[in-house]
Amino acid sequence: MAPERIQKVIAAAGVASRREAERLISAGRVTVDGRVATLGESVEPTVAVIAVDGRPVGEASALVHLVIHKPLGVTSTTRDRHAERTVVDLIPRALAGAGRLYPVGRLDQDSEGLILMTNDGAWADRVLHPRFGVEREYAIGLATPLSGDQVTALRSGIRLDEGHATLGHLRPMTGVEVRALVEVLDPPPADLTWYRATLQQGWKRQLRRMFAATGAPIARLARVRIGTVRLASLRAGAVRPLSAAEVRSLGAGRLAPPR
Repeated sequence: MAPERIQKVIAAAGVASRREAERLISAGRVTVDGRVATLGESVEPTVAVIAVDGRPVGEASALVHLVIHKPLGVTSTTRDRHAERTVVDLIPRALAGAGRLYPVGRLDQDSEGLILMTNDGAWADRVLHPRFGVEREYAIGLATPLSGDQVTALRSGIRLDEGHATLGHLRPMTGVEVRALVEVLDPPPADLTWYRATLQQGWKRQLRRMFAATGAPIARLARVRIGTVRLASLRAGAVRPLSAAEVRSLGAGRLAPPR
């Protein structure tokens, strides 16, 4: 096997994403054949003895790519001593595979819908990086319909601490879309007015902050699409493997460079 950069080897083994692997190396927590590794060095995975915090890292195991419908109240971290349940608790043993699974991005505890889980660090980096343009779409439930002025403000963008927050699009959901969504949410939502929107940035709690700034606090927020993957009939708490086509599509992204 040809030598590879050490951060790529660590990511392929499912220990961490490539960015997190780079942080581990920079912090001196990675060794190669007993010496402290340097960021960017190349190693041969089948020969070098690589360890993170003293624990050996093997060759890449079978890669796992899952999608979960995260219910309300479940945290999207792998470990949280304050949480009753995390997304890891939802994964059946038969689907977990080898290596540590971790979420690709986050969903707040009070939000629900699609979240990806994997042990494929390189793939996760491509899904998350803005350069590759993997779009996220959300269903937004409000107690009352938006006024014309509120719609105009949201479509024009809202000033937040991080900068000018914008949406890719904002539209009312159709009756068919609402009925399909209500069918898979748990608990069933109250009588709400539903909209769909995509995000341009993805800042922390961005949609909730944008809508609150216009006087329209969000009552329910569900992520219904990540790139080509849709919530569809996946019920709250359910998990399924991504198809090979979905993995390729998400990992490529619309702006991915040619192979």
